[in-house]
Amino acid sequence: MDPHLLLGLLNTELRNHCDSLDDLVKTHGLDPKKLTEKMAKVGYEYQAAQNQFR
Repeated sequence: MDPHLLLGLLNTELRNHCDSLDDLVKTHGLDPKKLTEKMAKVGYEYQAAQNQFR
């Protein structure tokens, strides 16, 4: 999946349904390391205070 499209999907899910990155990965059965590495490759990191990737 295109990482920029993924960014929008992740942030929407975080905003609307998940309280944290941990909640997101548990809810959807994702590997947190792979997810954060994929997003970091295109310059985005999870910001806990905002509960979104920036």
